[in-house]
Amino acid sequence: MTHEIMMEAHGIKDAIGGKYGNNLDALFKQIQRGEAKLKAAGVLILPPPANPTNLPNTALQRTRFAHR
Repeated sequence: MTHEIMMEAHGIKDAIGGKYGNNLDALFKQIQRGEAKLKAAGVLILPPPANPTNLPNTALQRTRFAHR
């Protein structure tokens, strides 16, 4: 990635961290409140897979784990 993209990504991360006082619990609770609002509006929220190791071998997974 280019330096500019990384600087922007770090800026976004720092802004989100500052908004929640670098408190992951506060950020997580806000995410949960947002999901609850979406569910109340009728949006289907899919849960994460129970066992991600049993997912099919996709091109994305091959790319993501190719360097390990």
